Amino acid sequence: MLDKHFISKTIENSLYQKWEESGLFACDPHSSKPVYTIMMPPPNVTGTLHVGHALTYTLQDILIRFKRMCGYDVLWQPGTDHAGIATQMVVERRLEAEGVSRHDLGREKFIEKVWEWKEYSGNSIVEQQRRLGITPDWARQRFTLDEGLSAAVRRVFVQLYNQGLIYRDKRLVNWDSKLQTAVSDLEAISQEVKGHLWYIAYPLVDFPGESIIVATTRPETLLGDTAVAVHPEDERYQHLIGKKVKLPLTDREIPIIADEYCDREKGSGAVKMTPAHDFNDFDVCKRHKIPMINILDTRAHLNENVPSPYQGLSIEAARKQVLTDLEAQELLVKIESIVHAQPFSERTGVLIQPLLTDQWFVDAHTLAQPAIKAVEEGTTKFVPDHWNSTYFEWLRNIQPWCISRQIWWGHQIPAWFGPDQKIFVAETESEAHAQATQHYGSKVDLKRETDVLDTWFSSALWPFSTLGWPEDTIELKRYYPTDVLDTGFDIIFFWVARMMMMGLHFLGEVPFKTVYIHALVRDEKGAKMSKSKGNVLDPLILSDEYGCDALRYTLASLAVPGRDLKLGESRIQGSRNFMTKLWNAARFLEMNQCTYVKEFNPLNAKLVVNRWIISEFATLTNKVYRAFEAYRFDDAAAELYKFLWGNYCDFYLEFLKPIFANVDDQQSLEESRQTAAWVLMEFLKIANPIIPFITETLWKEGGETELLLGATWPAYSQEIIDSAYVDTAAQTEMNWLVDLISEIRSRRTEFNVPPGAFIPLHIFDATADLEDRLIRHELIIKRLAKISDLSVEKGKPHDLKGVIQFILGAATIVLPLGQSIDLDAEKQRLQKEVQKVQSDLENGIKRLENKNFMTKAKPEVIDELKEHVANLEVTIEKMKDALLRIA
Repeated sequence: MLDKHFISKTIENSLYQKWEESGLFACDPHSSKPVYTIMMPPPNVTGTLHVGHALTYTLQDILIRFKRMCGYDVLWQPGTDHAGIATQMVVERRLEAEGVSRHDLGREKFIEKVWEWKEYSGNSIVEQQRRLGITPDWARQRFTLDEGLSAAVRRVFVQLYNQGLIYRDKRLVNWDSKLQTAVSDLEAISQEVKGHLWYIAYPLVDFPGESIIVATTRPETLLGDTAVAVHPEDERYQHLIGKKVKLPLTDREIPIIADEYCDREKGSGAVKMTPAHDFNDFDVCKRHKIPMINILDTRAHLNENVPSPYQGLSIEAARKQVLTDLEAQELLVKIESIVHAQPFSERTGVLIQPLLTDQWFVDAHTLAQPAIKAVEEGTTKFVPDHWNSTYFEWLRNIQPWCISRQIWWGHQIPAWFGPDQKIFVAETESEAHAQATQHYGSKVDLKRETDVLDTWFSSALWPFSTLGWPEDTIELKRYYPTDVLDTGFDIIFFWVARMMMMGLHFLGEVPFKTVYIHALVRDEKGAKMSKSKGNVLDPLILSDEYGCDALRYTLASLAVPGRDLKLGESRIQGSRNFMTKLWNAARFLEMNQCTYVKEFNPLNAKLVVNRWIISEFATLTNKVYRAFEAYRFDDAAAELYKFLWGNYCDFYLEFLKPIFANVDDQQSLEESRQTAAWVLMEFLKIANPIIPFITETLWKEGGETELLLGATWPAYSQEIIDSAYVDTAAQTEMNWLVDLISEIRSRRTEFNVPPGAFIPLHIFDATADLEDRLIRHELIIKRLAKISDLSVEKGKPHDLKGVIQFILGAATIVLPLGQSIDLDAEKQRLQKEVQKVQSDLENGIKRLENKNFMTKAKPEVIDELKEHVANLEVTIEKMKDALLRIA
């Protein structure tokens, strides 16, 4: 006997253990089944599960469970990322608490400490993943620093270096002065801050007493200026192009150059060029072959390349001193208060400094060309396809990829320096020594590069390194290329594009056929979740409170392509109600002796009501199948809800109650019991990919001994429906009945008819078939729509008062509500509501037409307002329609 309530958390752990022990998560490289592969984006080993993870893993698990049911040999490759900077920071903080620094330990001992920490707590994220009920092949779990993946990294680095696609160069990088390492663009977070625009006079060498005014937000960096740039068509400065200025506070003279980079409308139109500390200035000066002077050390203090009074000063102190000295020399013309964007380190919070340093780079432009072509030709498709433009924009403007990091935890770059700094790149130290001996003619001491590789470098190899490359493994042959990558839009460039580049270069094929881009999870008001706002939702807490199935169902139902998810607890509560509805449906069947019979053949059903629900279910199964195939998780969830809550529970089970009560007709009774049970058990199959725990539980309670995890998708309804399962006549008859009852219920609600009041029903223009249908279902209509009298009238209705009417098919439906309510009062109420909604609608439209609002408002606020206006338009149309129905 089923318990009264389904308490999900009491069964989730034990059920998950059964799934894992079943061996059904595992792929089979020797299988003859078709293959389906997903590479799980490896979470940071330092990470904890957040709602973004929950969305990603839920959607991927839906696909994996679905394809497994459809007869595929599925590989969902799990693993974790070593997360170089993030992990090193965690361990360093732990050491600092003990009064020890990594430098006290030395590199080797420190790395041992990181491995100890990884073994101790690095599995937390994996255990949290399990709590979502996901089914990857855990036995194949990989780590981006395990030996196999490390071998792949070394091989890729060496080959790219030998092909001239990896090189060492002095270029600008994002520098974190606290970590004292280069960081990626992803780790440099742009923030709006209050600042100033300082206008500084640069004295002209050839025109004594005259100056060119330069506006800057960073006056301290003028000590590293090597030019002043103006737009070539700026008439104010035509006569100065090619002339020189005296750089304030120094004894240097620098040229005035012309470049279209300059914005004539911004500041004074003249721009100071500090190429060693500004990315745009770097590009301009490189074009003009202007020298570059680095004025910062790794701590972001001014170095020996500035005049002695400023040497050793921090950025902040240097700015203060430079401004004081400029003012003293009467070179500070004016100051404007501004708000501008500045990059801050995601890890440490310090201001990112563009710094000219020796780093290792990948020639990303060359590698990007095949990756661009693959998407242009449709070899790899983005879903939704509007992300193609983002992908192309990034790759067509790609810069050299800085792959070196000045930290200790990660893949140490396989390069060694000879006595004269000649570089030897090899997979092993012995190979490097052999190269050096051949070059120098004798053995020499080599010093290994201390930098490690950017974490994204090893992540870029994930689709093939996890399958055993560079070895020619059976897994690599069978599971590459993979089928779909599901990820967020924010790492299209950092991860997706780089996997495309590496996969095409080393295996000659794209790493995945489809890239499904899911949206950002926001709070229920559309705001981005953040700890500072206090609006972060913890998926594990939500799962404990409402059940894992409710969380998964909510995420699937909100996964509308191209639209951010607005997640609130109220939505998850609603999903839990859906689980309760499903549970109660199973309890209803149990109480009415509806037992699942394996031998039941739905094609033998005789009763119209049973043929109808079988037809509706076959149609549903096809819709869900096609929704999963099209990555429309929201549509699949909506169709499941609509069928279970509407057709099955609200109508079909209600239609069966008279049959269950009539024990004299045993044939109809048994057919209906078996049909009801069969439909519910089949429903559990197609709902299982989204809500695995409750469906698996009810599957077992229904009498099945094998796990639902290993069940097959209904063969009669996949890409197409077996027509034998669809009785269109039964659907036409019963769906008309459902529509009639639904419309009557809707009108009762619209006009505030008391729930217990029974009202008359008159039907005009009924055909002979319709009259027969009404006679067959009269008792059902009266009971479910609360109708006191049902009459069929000839001709069309006319001169009726105190009624509302609507058209259903060819018939006119008339409800004399005036006998139960004051229709005039209801009409006045609706008219007032129409006026209020109309006013709200007009205000919303005015805001959308307000250029000032549209410029300043955040995109999510605008999207929310557009959605609100659209909903108001629908509401007002419904109200006006209701008013028109009143006679």
